[in-house]
Parts: sequence; C-alpha cells; structure tokens
Amino acid sequence: MIVYGRNAVREALVGRRAATVGEILAIDSLAREPWLGGRDVVRSSAEAIERACGSREHQGICAELAGYPYVSPRELLEGRDQLIVALDEIQDPQNLGAICRTAECVGASGLVICERRAAAVTAAVCRASAGAVEHLRIARATNLADFLLAARAAGCWCYGAAPAPEAVPYTQPDYRGGCVVVLGADHGAGAKSRACRRGDRGPRRRAGIRERPASPARRRVLRSARRAAAAGPDRLAQRERCGGRPAV
Repeated sequence: MIVYGRNAVREALVGRRAATVGEILAIDSLAREPWLGGRDVVRSSAEAIERACGSREHQGICAELAGYPYVSPRELLEGRDQLIVALDEIQDPQNLGAICRTAECVGASGLVICERRAAAVTAAVCRASAGAVEHLRIARATNLADFLLAARAAGCWCYGAAPAPEAVPYTQPDYRGGCVVVLGADHGAGAKSRACRRGDRGPRRRAGIRERPASPARRRVLRSARRAAAAGPDRLAQRERCGGRPAV
C-alpha cells in the first residue's frame, strides 16, 4: 500500500505498521523536517509523488507500507468496558476516515466494518483519518448482525444510531460497561433495520442533521458515549434492573 499525506505518513512511522515502512518519497522542504530524521527519504518532485501514489492529495509525501493489519472481530470483544464502533455499510472513504479519526480521539477500543458493500481501509482512508487507522484496531465482519449477537453474548450493550422517531436522544443511553455503537449509512438513513434489531436501543441523532451525518452527528454520538463511559462505575445495578445481561 502506498500511503500519502503528511499526517498519514507521520503516524505510519510510529504506528502498528512502522516496521514495514519501505521507500519514502518527499519534496525537498518536507524531507528536511525533524520527524523524518534518520529515515532514507528519496527527494522527489510533486509530479513524481503523484505518479507514485495516484493522487493529487499527497501533500508532498508518500510512503510504501504493508497491507493494512486488520484484527479479528473476536479480539475486539476481549477484555472489559469496551467501547466498540460498528459501521453499517459505510461506503465513502472520506466518511470512514473521519469516523476512524473520531473513534481514535475518543479512545474507542476498536472499530468494525462490513466485508461487503462497505469501504475498506485504503490509502484514501488513511489520509482522511489523519493517520488514526495506524493506531486504531479495525476488524472486518462478514455479517454485522451476527457480530452484534456475539457482542451481546459477551456482555456488551448495543445501540444503533438512527433518525427513527421511536429512538431516544443520543445523550440518554447509559454507555458504561461494554458497549457497541452502530453508526449507519452514508446517505443519512442510519443503521439498517436488521442491525438495529440486534441492538438494545437506538440513540437518535439531533433533528435536522441529515446531510453528511458522519462528520457532525456521529462525532456527537461517540463523544457522548465516551464521556458517559468515563463518568461513573460499572452498569451492573442498571443491568440488574433491566433483567440482567441482554438476551441473545
């Protein structure tokens, strides 16, 4: 994979793929920057870098790396007090990158994407995430609904973000303890019905937020989940009031 963009390359040099970094191409002004010190950098023109990475959005640098190291969905469910972000058929690489950046910034345990009808982690996603994908654990699920069933069996509560009238405001759910937040499609329809049926309840996005929901609305949902998760003790008492762990 040829990763391009200043932040994407910088994070790749210190992230999980750091040992696989190969040739680095950079324009002269970037090649002299301290964070590239000790690296074998090939000084190149902007045109040569564009030809190497296939994009005009290279910001004067690109680097060759190994393919993206996905983790298994099961690995994300290990441990306790997880905050997992699950994406329901997000197809826009820019949206995927933006969500990865937000998930990493709020301290999410990991992120799950669909294997089919969804964007994978590409060089464009790396750049859109500002390099966050180099640190965030990402898994690919064959079937998202089945992953949510496994998450519930592991003790997680699952919430699907959707603009449905019966959904509750995103600030209302108690996100403490193991939790999966499902964010839905690029066009604003929210998580699809089958995935929502595998969840416990749906946090509603603020009314009127429909266009490009990945940027404003999904950031609010994830930040709210992280703040709530850090605000108090485990949800054992609440789960007991609700009849114990959610049934599969």
